[in-house]
Amino acid sequence: MDAALIIEWIIKSIVLILICLTGFAYLTLYERKALARIQVRIGPNRAGPFGVLQPIADGVKLIFKEELIPAKADRVIFILAPIVTVVPALIILAVLPFGPTVNIFGRPVDLSVAGDINVGILYITAIASISVYGIVLAGWSSNNKYATMGGVRSTAQMISYELALGLGFIGPILLAGTMSMNKIVEAQEGMWFVVYQPIGVLVFLIATLAEVNRAPFDMPEAEQELTAGYHTEYSGLKFAMFFMAEYVKMIAVSAIAATLFFGGYRGPFIDQLPWLGPIYLLLKVMILLFGMIWVRATLPRLRYDQLMGFGWKFLLPVALFNVVLTALLVMIFPGIGG
Repeated sequence: MDAALIIEWIIKSIVLILICLTGFAYLTLYERKALARIQVRIGPNRAGPFGVLQPIADGVKLIFKEELIPAKADRVIFILAPIVTVVPALIILAVLPFGPTVNIFGRPVDLSVAGDINVGILYITAIASISVYGIVLAGWSSNNKYATMGGVRSTAQMISYELALGLGFIGPILLAGTMSMNKIVEAQEGMWFVVYQPIGVLVFLIATLAEVNRAPFDMPEAEQELTAGYHTEYSGLKFAMFFMAEYVKMIAVSAIAATLFFGGYRGPFIDQLPWLGPIYLLLKVMILLFGMIWVRATLPRLRYDQLMGFGWKFLLPVALFNVVLTALLVMIFPGIGG
């Protein structure tokens, strides 16, 4: 294997991890500032100018916070659970194209870690299913009935909404005729798929909210009923890893939604200036993240029976209807997806 290719993969992997970690830190600040503006208050403003050092202050606090392991907990699984939760959140973006192929020192470089693999969507759905294990194992290994209940709730919720989420992928697949994320972006050169998939994008975005346990679907962390849910017994860096997994997954699902429905890195002058690709994708991700924050600030938490009923009785049938409708449109108008 080409040594230069291996070095390229290593560099791109390190850059992606650094982007995710930095994005996690400053997404917390972005959320707190946005929530403050929506709720007519100030938000963090003490640590650094305009509060920009607040994520660093929070990180230092968590590093020095005492870590406790319950006496009757399963120590091995208790320690492994946060790792199993955070790793899929970091690696799910490996197949995502952040921009077109660019020349660096005369060498063409594909701006995605894994390159253009033809089953990119299968990779995403497979990796997304792994993180549920970390959450349920965290609740079970804590030997705490509230934490166990939070883990079980989360498992049922994530499995239920993964069905609608998986069906949400089918619309772009049918329109582009491929499961390659790069080719799905290329197929949106003339028109973004959100124009053809208004139902599909709504299903996808709602399902991703439930998948990352965000309001109004944050029942695994319902403080009124479960103390804090599956991470009740966690503190310090282990708690920070669960926190990091949630926010990195928010970035990941926003980037995936932008790629599937909003043209990914495509934008004006992208053919002449390929380095604009990552900037366009970043702007789209920030807008979608603001939508998640806005939903949290606006909607109350659902009851658990309402959450499950909505997923099975409404969202799943709508997702199936969208798949059938998209398939019919592709059959009637073969060139509709570009």
